[in-house]
Amino acid sequence: MKKIWLAIVIVLVVLGMYGVSVYNGFVSKDENVKKNFSELQAVYQRRVDLLPNLVAVVKANSEFEQTVLQQVSEARAMAAQATQTAIPQGEAFANLEKTQGELANAANRLVAVIENYPNLKATEAFSKLQTQIEGTERRIKIARNDFNEAIMGYNQSVRSFPASMFAKLFGFDLKEGFQADAGAAQAPEIKF
Repeated sequence: MKKIWLAIVIVLVVLGMYGVSVYNGFVSKDENVKKNFSELQAVYQRRVDLLPNLVAVVKANSEFEQTVLQQVSEARAMAAQATQTAIPQGEAFANLEKTQGELANAANRLVAVIENYPNLKATEAFSKLQTQIEGTERRIKIARNDFNEAIMGYNQSVRSFPASMFAKLFGFDLKEGFQADAGAAQAPEIKF
């Protein structure tokens, strides 16, 4: 009888140790997802902060279509409002991506219109800002990739057996990653 109780205790201890290990793994991967999302938010904020400087340089050096400047300002305001500290899910996630996409499109239209102003392109301030914006867009791409990789690792752990049983028990659910918008493979049409 003692052997049976000893075997039960050993099995429970092993399961408990495994459960603690799995739980700590989920926590670690969840924190990695949060860290990567925070880094992405920081890069989004950089974009939001840089665009007013670009618009100011453009205004100071040329006069052109006011609607482009207005679209950039409106898109920036919407993107700033959509920035959140927590990782959004569902509709909030889609809204975040939509506003960031609109801001990126507005910035691209601004740069395309500016191409018609050679004196503006030659100014040092504009060149530096354009380089900063291009660098920011690259950082956003990298941050999105890092975030998606963190989501993938987390989701693999949540879905893997037998860890999936502990995931349900401890309340660790699947997370959403970034996906390209429908038609994103098509080059944007720029109209003057």
